[in-house]
Amino acid sequence: MEKTYNPKNIEEHLYNFWEENGYFKPDHSKQSTFCIMMPPPNITGSLHMGHAFQQTIMDILIRYQRMQGKNTFWQVGTDHAGIATQILVERQIFHKEKKTRKDYSRDDFIKKIWLWKKESGHVITKQMRRLGVSVDWDHEKFTLDPDISIAVREAFILLYKNNLIYQKKRLVHWDSKLETVISDLEVEHRLIKGKKWFIRYPILQNNIFSKNKIKYLVVSTTRPETSLGDTAIAVNPLDNKYNKFIGHFVICPLTNRIVPIIGDKYADVEKGTGCVKITPAHDFNDYKVALYHKLPMINIFTFDGRIKSIAEVYNYKGEKSNEHSSFIPSQFQTLNILSARVAIIKEIKELGFLEKIEECNITIPYSDRSGVVVEPMLTNQWYLKTSKLAKVALNAVKDKKIQFIPKQYESMYSSWMNNIEDWCISRQLWWGHRIPVWYDNKKNMYIGQNEKEIRQKYSISENILLIQENDVLDTWFSSGIWTFSSLGWPKKTMFLKLFHPTNVLVSGFDIIFFWIARMIMLTMYLIKDEHNQPQVPFKNIYITGLIRDEHGEKMSKSKGNVIDPLDMIDGISLNELIKKRTSNLLQPNLSDKIIQNTIKKFPEGIEPTGTDALRFTFAALASSTRDIQWDMNRLKGYRNFCNKLWNASRFVLINTKNHDFSQFHTKDKMSLINKWILIEFNNTIKLYRESLDAYRFDIAANILYDFIWNIFCDWYLEFVKIILKKDSSEEVYSTKNILIYVLELLLRLAHPIIPFITEIIWRRVKLIKKIQEQTIMLQSFPKYNHKLFDKKILLNMNWIKKIIVFLRNIRTNMKISSTKLLPLFLYNITYEQESVIKENMFLIKNISFLDSITILSEEYDKDLCIKEVIDGVEIIIPMLKLIDTKVELKRLIKEEKKMQLKILKIKNKILNKNFLNYAPENIVYAEKNKLLKLNEIHMKLSEQIKILKKTSF
Repeated sequence: MEKTYNPKNIEEHLYNFWEENGYFKPDHSKQSTFCIMMPPPNITGSLHMGHAFQQTIMDILIRYQRMQGKNTFWQVGTDHAGIATQILVERQIFHKEKKTRKDYSRDDFIKKIWLWKKESGHVITKQMRRLGVSVDWDHEKFTLDPDISIAVREAFILLYKNNLIYQKKRLVHWDSKLETVISDLEVEHRLIKGKKWFIRYPILQNNIFSKNKIKYLVVSTTRPETSLGDTAIAVNPLDNKYNKFIGHFVICPLTNRIVPIIGDKYADVEKGTGCVKITPAHDFNDYKVALYHKLPMINIFTFDGRIKSIAEVYNYKGEKSNEHSSFIPSQFQTLNILSARVAIIKEIKELGFLEKIEECNITIPYSDRSGVVVEPMLTNQWYLKTSKLAKVALNAVKDKKIQFIPKQYESMYSSWMNNIEDWCISRQLWWGHRIPVWYDNKKNMYIGQNEKEIRQKYSISENILLIQENDVLDTWFSSGIWTFSSLGWPKKTMFLKLFHPTNVLVSGFDIIFFWIARMIMLTMYLIKDEHNQPQVPFKNIYITGLIRDEHGEKMSKSKGNVIDPLDMIDGISLNELIKKRTSNLLQPNLSDKIIQNTIKKFPEGIEPTGTDALRFTFAALASSTRDIQWDMNRLKGYRNFCNKLWNASRFVLINTKNHDFSQFHTKDKMSLINKWILIEFNNTIKLYRESLDAYRFDIAANILYDFIWNIFCDWYLEFVKIILKKDSSEEVYSTKNILIYVLELLLRLAHPIIPFITEIIWRRVKLIKKIQEQTIMLQSFPKYNHKLFDKKILLNMNWIKKIIVFLRNIRTNMKISSTKLLPLFLYNITYEQESVIKENMFLIKNISFLDSITILSEEYDKDLCIKEVIDGVEIIIPMLKLIDTKVELKRLIKEEKKMQLKILKIKNKILNKNFLNYAPENIVYAEKNKLLKLNEIHMKLSEQIKILKKTSF
């Protein structure tokens, strides 16, 4: 083994070795199966912290199950990412050719995207390999692969035939730059400073109101341009000021449209003016009011975000209507929305209808894809009915067929499913799964896999032109059938039979609604078991927290706090990091702030840590909390941990170089230290496996860390160093045997979390242990031995450790060199404890640098000694013979004064009423605890001073 642990030299080589030898593939000779579906990352993206975190968790699970002898399959793939990919390619075309998508035919533009995918679409899969993911690359899928496309079309056809898919004109989130509907997930709400305009709507006068002082109803709006589409004014039925006008009419300024005054509780008496204008085609709340009151809806916007020349008027069902005129004043026609807003306010002001303007904070929806303001738009879209599907999906969780881990996310899922609305599954894009619907020239609609199939099925002549629906399916639709489409459905494949339902889905809480719920609904409708009962897509859903920066902030490009996982694996210079963080910023003005923060946080750039340290950090941070704060210091700490394992393994290998390993039985006669390490390791296996089985990766990582660092390295190897110097060849041989045995099993235990370092060390260890197999990843996972436990051995060993710690503390506190051998006396000791000391005399003396160990049978002069009672035995050091009492007394008095000052400072804080009243409880508790500990130390110092004073005079 190399003297220095250098992950860069081993990781890529080992991954290629695993992949080339097919170790990631399923082994169909195994009876029990285990399958994970990787959530397909977008082809446009690169591996971010969320991907790396979740993929590490999945890889730990799949390696753990593979080593338990299961036929494991981890499905890998990428998502076509409809909007993101189309935007990216459009930008590239504009940058290179100064052309837009509309300069190409649909087919030619799609060819451009496929070409881009061929050249650049594999970035993320290369990065995934660096992370060590043990997926079956031979079974890699892309959500626009021909077989997946067949499955998507088949799902659509079945749902449509069973009246679960329909087309309807409804209000949607509209991106006017991309000219498509977008999902809630793609809408980012920002709080900005804006204005509120108060506009007068004249009340239509008649005999009843001719003498009324109120001539206008005043409404406040932040979007005055939508007044061109108003179809009612709402007042609260309980509002005594305005409820008398319900059933009467107002005249809309600008269009002179006469619209009713309706009573609806949506109008809040305490909010605004108490009157609300209703624009059903351009506001979601207004749309609901319109449906309830059966109001007409007037669409005034074009798809590219301009004012129409002629408005579109519909009834509440979305059917064309003549109830209102389609007139729009010519001066506003074709203006973009913001220009129209300025012109409309100017006109309203000139007509005398503008009462006042107020500054205010308003929440504006932006498209996180294009950055433009999202407009509610009345459009014709395809929808999936969800109420029936949701009921089955809800029961699956209630009946424990699917379990959320942690359980808290079950209520979030249930809450959303109980209030679910029909899903808009269409998008106005070119890239994606085109909806499998064709129309003839009479607008007759045909559903099928392709045009050829439709012509054959319906006997349609080649002379009749069939045109396919322009819309594509929402990307989430193809993702929604991922668990079974990737396994070969609608064909009844071996993979589908073996691996569906899958065992666990690892995902984030932010897509429980958009992906997880939809997968459950679609799978349980489309896939049935052998008893024709709905089949779940997965049995468990492990929800991870969201990785945030060290301050708890969400990682984002605009904040300049994004860390690329590969930059931690390979390292990156400060200049390169700054360049990466400041390139392609949507807000270039943030550049200086990002540079300053980056220099402050990473003055030397980022040091390389290797993949294993990063994976271990992810595992250690994988708690059940919703937000996880990233900590670079912990990453560095776990890099040191990997180094510790490397050095410990190197020590073992050097000292067992020519060792002839032989199998042994745990009941064989062996020293206390060797029995102890076997029992400790056996207990570690039990706790570690329990943690992995419970998806507590953080606890598993801490258990592994504690055993390797504290038990194996800091204790066992230190004892072993002494044993190896002994002349007793029998004990040395036995110890070397156990060293190799424990290390080899320990590497297997750690392999799922840190695969690279364990593989490279195991390759050396296996030679000594005479193992024939080529890789650790196909070795059996260590099992807990129920018979290997002895409480007495653990108690005796812990007693010895406590004595050694006490002796080390004495040396440290009193600055006694390890070259100065100390005498140790034991008093009030039992026969059994005496036997333990005698049997391990050589180890205790050598590890604690003792001159002698004497067991006292009579009382002794306590004033001349420092003692500690450990498990009933008085541990005595006659310190006065070994130190200069005057020098030591001077040091202790100085130390006591420092301690008194510290105690006084904390006492003053605790007695301060303001501190007690306003400081958080945990801070107050911590300070009180600190005071107790300082008082204990002070008491011990006082006792030592008292003893030394007696002997000095």
